[in-house]
Amino acid sequence: MTVTPHRQSTRRPHPADPCARGAGAAPVEPARPSGAWFEGDPVGRRQFVDIGDLELERGGVLPDVRVAFETWGTLNEAADNVILIEHALTGDSHVVGEAGNGHASPGWWQGLIGPGRPIDAADWFVVATNVLGGCQGTTGPASAAPDGRAWGSRFPYVTVRDQVRAEALLLDRLGLQSLAAVIGGSMGGMRAIEWAVTHPERVERCVVLASTAYATAEQIAWCQPQLLAIRSDPAFAGGDYYATGSSPETGLGLARRIAHITYRTETELADRFGRRPQLGEDPLASDPRGRFAVESYLDHHAGKLARRFDANSYLVLTEAMNSHDVGRDRGGVEAALARVRAACTIVSVDSDRLYPPRLSDELHEGLPVSSRAHIVSDFGHDGFLIEEEQVGRIIRDALDPSAAASVA
Repeated sequence: MTVTPHRQSTRRPHPADPCARGAGAAPVEPARPSGAWFEGDPVGRRQFVDIGDLELERGGVLPDVRVAFETWGTLNEAADNVILIEHALTGDSHVVGEAGNGHASPGWWQGLIGPGRPIDAADWFVVATNVLGGCQGTTGPASAAPDGRAWGSRFPYVTVRDQVRAEALLLDRLGLQSLAAVIGGSMGGMRAIEWAVTHPERVERCVVLASTAYATAEQIAWCQPQLLAIRSDPAFAGGDYYATGSSPETGLGLARRIAHITYRTETELADRFGRRPQLGEDPLASDPRGRFAVESYLDHHAGKLARRFDANSYLVLTEAMNSHDVGRDRGGVEAALARVRAACTIVSVDSDRLYPPRLSDELHEGLPVSSRAHIVSDFGHDGFLIEEEQVGRIIRDALDPSAAASVA
């Protein structure tokens, strides 16, 4: 059995889409106010399902929600071979695959899915969504609101629980009631553990990489200057920049630079760049002042993100991460984790300074059925993306049919 929902969205075109101007309008190249995916862009491997109105944890309703997703493999007759992959902050549904044809960048976990890979599509039916509030096809700030204008500053505050609720409604629409596994890292790990707590009857296995049961004070503190950097950019226009022809690229770039430092380690940066100047840009000799190599590195990542992401989505998703706490209104973290029935695999990166291993220890110790795994890496938090061989081995072990019975 294969799930093949419609690919064509029924949403109104975004105002920047030339199709929105009506027949006879002179063709005008639309402004690209952000790296978001807009109606009229190539869909690539995306599929779309409208899940209707979404009740939000903080109150109110987000109307007419659409979820974009990608799939690999074939659903078996029992519909019990489904794996849900959860992406991190600036990821999307394009877990594996090439750039182009609607996808601004190649898959972010290229070695994960495919023949002979840790998740073999011959055995599993894999679903990966673009998260609620994102910018690659699922309803988010760049999407058209019911009045036809981009949501922009009007987009509501959403939590990790809202994001999981949207995914659950998607799976309901697809007729998928049980999950053989939910796998996610960083922000995706937050959704993975929230899935196991909110829907214990639906999740058989849960793999959480470089994540936590709750956002810590330090994680929230690192987020604050990133949020302020975007909101302080004059081009931000209060969040309603889509029709201005410009976007807060400077602020988004600053946010990315701050975040990227927390994703890596002091030793890696020292070994890789040291105090070396960028070629031909010695700060002590060139005029205007040149850059150190590590500055050029951060500039590169800032520009790269601005070309493929939306600043408003960065804000919405960062604040959703800040909301993360599985224990909220559930009697605390310990009581919430006690609800989990899934066989969990909790994975940390030994050099992660943003999500330190102690948070994985806490999560592991609070779960009824859990195994603990470690990634050894010089790359810090990003080790869960970079160390593909280690990650692949851990996921293979977690998906082993005997794992659910043997984990202790």
